[in-house]
Amino acid sequence: MTTKGPSQKQVIISMSCDLGKRFIKDLSSHIININQALKSIKSNICADFISADNKGIIIATNNIATNSDLQEIEKYVKSFLATNNDNISSP
Repeated sequence: MTTKGPSQKQVIISMSCDLGKRFIKDLSSHIININQALKSIKSNICADFISADNKGIIIATNNIATNSDLQEIEKYVKSFLATNNDNISSP
C-alpha cells in the first residue's frame, strides 16, 4: 500500500511483530535482494532502507512504486517467510 502525501515513497507490508523481527535480522541482504528483484523486472525504483514498527515493515524507495513493483516486493517477502506467508498482508 502506498500512502498520499510526502510518504508516497514507502511500501508498507503488514505482518505480526514476530515476523517483522525475523525479517529485519538481515536488512542489508534484504535491500540487495529486493533491488535485484526490481532490477530483473526493469523497474525504475530501488529500496533505500527498511524499518519496522509494531504493525509490520516499511520499505522506503527512491520513487513511487507501481503495481508490478509491489507484486515483486511481496513475492520476495513471501518467499523469505514462506512458512508464515498467511500472516502477511498484500502491500
